[in-house]
Amino acid sequence: MKNKKSFMQGALCGALAILLIAGLMSCGLKAYSRENTSENTSGKLGTLKKLIDQAYMGDVQEEELREGIYKGFIGGLEDPYSVYYDEDETRAMIEATEGEYDGIGAVLSQDINTGIVTLVQIYEGSPAMEAGLKDNDILYKVEDLEVTGKDLSEVVTHIKGNKGTKVRLTVYRGEDHEEITVTAVRNTIQAQTVAHRMVDDGIGYIAVSEFDLVTYDQYKQALEELESQGMRSLVVDLRNNPGGNYDTVCDILDLMLPKGLIVYTKDKAGNKDEKFSDDEHQFELPLVVMMNGNSASASEIYAGAIQDYGIGTIVGTQSYGKGVVQQIFDLKDGTSVKLTIAEYFTAKGRNIHGKGITPDVEVEYEENKEKPEADNQLDKAMEVLREKM
Repeated sequence: MKNKKSFMQGALCGALAILLIAGLMSCGLKAYSRENTSENTSGKLGTLKKLIDQAYMGDVQEEELREGIYKGFIGGLEDPYSVYYDEDETRAMIEATEGEYDGIGAVLSQDINTGIVTLVQIYEGSPAMEAGLKDNDILYKVEDLEVTGKDLSEVVTHIKGNKGTKVRLTVYRGEDHEEITVTAVRNTIQAQTVAHRMVDDGIGYIAVSEFDLVTYDQYKQALEELESQGMRSLVVDLRNNPGGNYDTVCDILDLMLPKGLIVYTKDKAGNKDEKFSDDEHQFELPLVVMMNGNSASASEIYAGAIQDYGIGTIVGTQSYGKGVVQQIFDLKDGTSVKLTIAEYFTAKGRNIHGKGITPDVEVEYEENKEKPEADNQLDKAMEVLREKM
């Protein structure tokens, strides 16, 4: 399968970290050094260490001090997408690429400005759902740790754990911000990134929660099953999809697009890398792609390609606007670092970073408290498709 390439050869373009779904690639990382800078840094670090030893009253964990230096060094880039991962965080990412993990079955996103962490999706039948957590709950605490402003990968590390163990989470819910505390029992979660069903009038529906290594096979299977059921048009729902693997979204778009350019990237040196679709597959039925403000990165690559080729209508609200790609470098000691290494452009040369994808049909989501399952955005998408059928 195209998406079965080793993740060690892929590129990560996730915009918002996903709970327990991440990835790793192995590449060398050249050490940054400049003789006078190194001496100045070592001197100041030595002074700080001496002061800690002489004056600091609390317990000192040497390893945590070292890890804090590395995290702070990368944090000095002031790039929200570049992060240093310790051994536990790196191990969690590697485990996640295997397609299953021990956790609670929820998708997290974090507001880049406020640092607020939101549970954007609770998996059906998951420990999170059984504990009573709901979509759009705002995560306040994991055990006694307040998570607002914490790196999302760190939050993930605190939530995941061995099967059968418990984790206490405190969330704020609804307009009144009701505080609710629940206990979830961790279990082995099968990564299900694609949901599909046939709705009215032969309209197929595929929701993609993220673009992980397993997503290509799941998407392809969903497409084939809907076609076997007589699908006459399709909605692809990318709302709240924070992105994921760059190669995966390109492979999926190869199932949808005619032969031609899908997307291209430019790195620091100006080197250009292009991704193409072949003429083996092309989706020719009426198509709508749904997006919102939490749709980012790989989901914007998908929507941008569909929009550039004019083979579908984008419905919803302005997307997140992440037009840069990250790569995770293996530091050869169990730790890793994620760095922004390129910017990407749609087939027509658009860079959507900081701007997002503008929908062809704009419609804000309207909550219906009397009928919680109501979805006015999906209703609009189906209306658009009916006009084309």
